[in-house]
Amino acid sequence: MSGRLAGALSKHDPTGLSALIPGSGFRYYTVTSGFPYKPPAVYRLAVTGNVGRELVLTVDDLKAMPRTALTSDFQCVTGWRVPDVHWEGVKLSALLDRASTDSDQTAVQFISYDGAYTESLTMAEARRPDVLVVDTLEGKPIGRDHGGPARLLVAPMYGYKSCKWLSEIRVTSRLIPGYWERLGYDQEAWVGKSNGRADAPTT
Repeated sequence: MSGRLAGALSKHDPTGLSALIPGSGFRYYTVTSGFPYKPPAVYRLAVTGNVGRELVLTVDDLKAMPRTALTSDFQCVTGWRVPDVHWEGVKLSALLDRASTDSDQTAVQFISYDGAYTESLTMAEARRPDVLVVDTLEGKPIGRDHGGPARLLVAPMYGYKSCKWLSEIRVTSRLIPGYWERLGYDQEAWVGKSNGRADAPTT
């Protein structure tokens, strides 16, 4: 990834948009005063809410589950795009199944350990095969700047849906707007919806 990554982190910007770093590749932003980090040894991912069995998972627990590799473009709603990014992790649907999600629940909320960021998907969106909890990027563990040790990847949607520094997956009875949705961004953030691209999923 070294040739495609910007060389420094953005400064704090409460909007999370104007702190983009010039140059090709990924650009980093945060909605808090810095870039949080939990070392893999102490990181925990909780699956909570309306489930039959709440989970608390370590990095090793995620590694031990059936793995999915996915190559996809990563598109920011602000316009920059990184093609053919190689991700690996666990299907979100597999975590929901392991937690015995209640059958009548309609949505999933995602909470970042930065203390501020949240996101959400409908249950149908959350169960897509291209929605993963990823811990590997380009063959290496996901680091601090990319939202590690584990983050959400919603491959067919704009990047703001892919919650970084993921700490909790919460099954809910209704859709709870995330950080950017509360500020006016679309809940349905399919790539192509706002810029005329033809790759927005139809199902």
